[in-house]
Amino acid sequence: MSAEEWESPALAYNRDTLPFPENRVPPVPSVRRLTWDELDPARHPFVWDEDEEAALSALIREWVPPVLSGMDGWWQGESWCAHQVDAIIRERYGSWARGWNWCHRHGGVIGSWVTGADSVTTPDETAARAVAALLEWRAWLERLAETFEELAPPPEASPEERSWHLERASVRLVTRVLDSGAEGGWQGMAALTMTWFLISTGMDPAEAERAVETAIGGRFKSWTDPGSMLIDSVGEDLAVALTGRLPYQDHRERAALEEFHDRAFPGRGLSGRGSHDRRR
Repeated sequence: MSAEEWESPALAYNRDTLPFPENRVPPVPSVRRLTWDELDPARHPFVWDEDEEAALSALIREWVPPVLSGMDGWWQGESWCAHQVDAIIRERYGSWARGWNWCHRHGGVIGSWVTGADSVTTPDETAARAVAALLEWRAWLERLAETFEELAPPPEASPEERSWHLERASVRLVTRVLDSGAEGGWQGMAALTMTWFLISTGMDPAEAERAVETAIGGRFKSWTDPGSMLIDSVGEDLAVALTGRLPYQDHRERAALEEFHDRAFPGRGLSGRGSHDRRR
């Protein structure tokens, strides 16, 4: 079922004794369908201060039900509230904020918010969790933008050099997602991050999505650490498909950049075993 077809469950409340405001807006397509242009912090300024935090918190608190459904009510009130908070954040900040609630449990990078059932409690606590999650998402996007710039092949790169940069970028970005805390479905975030990187280098979004899908080829599995050899293999397949050249194999020619990458992008992954990256 698509996001457009999805509808919130009917509430079981008596609105004469427990009134609720009407739903704000219908659901919208997932962040998974956005391009990097719609997320890039450079294109979407974000001004945050105490006044803005107070304003957003006040808006959220207004939509927290005075009585929660809990397990007996199948979390209907909490789910309803979570959708209203999502609408508030999307309306206020735009497309880039759409991933604010993509939690670790569902393969995202957010630890401050899970679902309505888990995160909607009192008005103050709910607002604090939503604010923390929004800032967590923005920080993730800003770090990604910096990382994309650091990993991008230079304009004057030869095909062999470009292949090397693309392979290294793939390895680093997959490792970054593994280290984010993403759990079930982490491979979706990994594929998106790789796709956004290629788009940031000027590649057509549809072409970037196809290239990443072909390189991964279903080899990354939910709740499973792929290990360094598979991560490297996906990176090499992506680089070769896009350049027709194998990544440069003599790491001594790239020693300074290798060392920078190892300092900047240390990896642990789902299993907690040291860096996924291998030295060439």
